[in-house]
Amino acid sequence: MGKILIKFILTAVLTYGLAQVLPNVHLDGVGSAAILVIVMGLLNATVKPIFKIIGFPITVLTLGIFLLVINVIIVKIADYLMRSFSVDGFLSALTFSLALSLVTAVVDMIMD
Repeated sequence: MGKILIKFILTAVLTYGLAQVLPNVHLDGVGSAAILVIVMGLLNATVKPIFKIIGFPITVLTLGIFLLVINVIIVKIADYLMRSFSVDGFLSALTFSLALSLVTAVVDMIMD
């Protein structure tokens, strides 16, 4: 249980750092980043699989590049659901999505 909590806190702090560094990404604070991590986790567990199934033909045709669009959609849904988080534009959402995936992968490597 302690490992999961440390991973969560580390991810939230790094997510807040990303929002500070990346242009057009706004996050009110570390608390908002923690809520964002929870919201993104829930969206990735529930909504993303549905989009993957619906978008499967397009994903095959684009050789997987459409999965990036699905990630952007998930970020924009989180933007819509949270007042304390906003991402302006498709490219900013794509950049944030890629950076967050990288940060999450690094945290997972460190913690495992």
